[in-house]
Amino acid sequence: MATGHTDPRRRERIIGAALDLIAEEGLAAVSHRKVAARAGVPLGSMTYHFDGIDQLLREALGRFTDHIVAVFDAYLGAAAGPDEARAAVAGLVHALSEGDPRDLVLTQELYTLAARRPAYRELTQEWMRRSRTHLEKHFAPDTARLLDALIEGLILHRALTGDPHDRALTLEAVTRITTGGDTAAPTPPPEGGR
Repeated sequence: MATGHTDPRRRERIIGAALDLIAEEGLAAVSHRKVAARAGVPLGSMTYHFDGIDQLLREALGRFTDHIVAVFDAYLGAAAGPDEARAAVAGLVHALSEGDPRDLVLTQELYTLAARRPAYRELTQEWMRRSRTHLEKHFAPDTARLLDALIEGLILHRALTGDPHDRALTLEAVTRITTGGDTAAPTPPPEGGR
């Protein structure tokens, strides 16, 4: 069998296998043995390429955050002006909530890991910083921060509800956050009530 020296893609296969395992079975299922079997590499390759399971998880989840930031870039990179950026954000929300469920699962696994183990928060903080950098090309920093949180919440709600809201409502929410105002007339309270 080839060693890590003659198989430069082995490390990448291990990282990919770790992400697949996390997405399919959860972080609790990740072990050197399972990842090696899924990647089709000798168990010794795990310690050759990674100092331990934490290094593997950090690199794998870092690779995943790179993927999501690239999706942000694909949607927001070409937007010219705030109106196009709002439409791009709505498109991003719908693409991520209707797309590969693997991304949603990996996102939630990363958030759970970061909530339990502060050492992993730097991954989520860097991800948020990079996402906001894209948003700040079109919106003020405080607005970008709020919008980033809105995006995460809308993606989760759309992906997990049995009756997801439509793009028009997403665009309305994005517009409200980015213009600081209510875009729809308030609904009057029913008679005799509040």
